Formats: sequence, C-alpha cells, structure tokens
Amino acid sequence: MFGMMGPWGGGYGFPFFGMGMMFFWFLIFIIIGYIVFQDANKRGMHGLLWWILIVIPMIGVFALFLYLILREIGEHKVISEPNSALDILKERYAKGEITTEEFQVMKGELEK
Repeated sequence: MFGMMGPWGGGYGFPFFGMGMMFFWFLIFIIIGYIVFQDANKRGMHGLLWWILIVIPMIGVFALFLYLILREIGEHKVISEPNSALDILKERYAKGEITTEEFQVMKGELEK
C-alpha cells in the first residue's frame, strides 16, 4: 500500500516523494493563487476569478490523490475459486438440505 517508508516518504527526498509531495505542491499553488489575486486587484481586475482558476483545479487534484489513497485502504473483494461438486455437497449436508444417506450416496458417485 504505502511501502516500507509509510505515506510520507520516510524523510527521503521530501518534498518530492510520498504524500509530502502532494501537500508541498498544493501549498505552492495556494501561494501562486494568492500572488495572482493580489496582482489582479492592483491592476483593477477581478482577482477572485484568478484565485478560483488556480485553486479549484488543485482541490480536484487533492481529491483525486485522496480517492486513490482511500481506495487502496478500503475493502478488497476476494475472488474465490469456484466450489467443487464435493464442496457444494458438503455445504448442502451441513445446512441440512440432504440426509446422511443421500450424502453418502452422492459422495460415492462423485468419488468414482
């Protein structure tokens, strides 16, 4: 799932590996958004639009990373191999669907 270093990169190569990379670049884009917002306000432009154009895609990237991480942590479906005829017969006997005599006869037929 995360490897032997854990989700934060184990201190090796921060901020370029692990989840630290995601937070580092998210912070960089927040700073860029703020700078563009301030610059647009100084020039008489609508700074909020520029802020939205920078931050909304980063929230999407953050949500994508979060989804990919949580998807790995979630339940995994185990694909079981199909039951053999003898296994099915044993299950039916255990549930009481067939009698001991019927079980013995059917088991003998299957083992031929």
